[in-house]
Amino acid sequence: MKHVRSKDGEMLAKPFIEVCKLIVPIVDKFGMSMAIVKADISGNISKLESKYTSDPSKFEFLYDMVRVEIETKTAKSSTSCTTGVLWLTRAMDFLVELLRNLMDHSDWSMTKACMESYNRTLKRWHGWLATSSFNVALKIIPDRKRFLETIACGSDDINADIQRFCSAFSPLLEANHKFLVSCSLLII
Repeated sequence: MKHVRSKDGEMLAKPFIEVCKLIVPIVDKFGMSMAIVKADISGNISKLESKYTSDPSKFEFLYDMVRVEIETKTAKSSTSCTTGVLWLTRAMDFLVELLRNLMDHSDWSMTKACMESYNRTLKRWHGWLATSSFNVALKIIPDRKRFLETIACGSDDINADIQRFCSAFSPLLEANHKFLVSCSLLII
């Protein structure tokens, strides 16, 4: 993740997209319960990747995709890369919060960790239908122990790995939020 920003601190599109792609297999470990979340994350990654590959030199920096859409007045379209950055960042916020909850609250069930993460990150942006769908998905998520064993994939210290990931990735997500706020595209 240290290569996600340029030497000047600008968010590089391809490395950011690649880091997000690495997280999709973690969502897979939830099984069918998070299929909609996975599809949403994958769709936003594809949207950004498609824009980047259309002109890698023009879209070397993630925020250039947004700037172009602001100029062309397409940033608020549901199919825009701006919307993709926004919702991808929000989904990643949820996953980081979930991983933190699992590390910080060893006594919490997976359901409680997910619900608390959802309440802190996505719930305020979701309507009744999305919230209801999330609540249904919670009924079929794997248990905490099985989930952590599955994502460990032979790691000697999954807790340390999760802590390092959250510490490194959170500032990138915060930078995305700050940028979108600076463009008047996000209400905190």
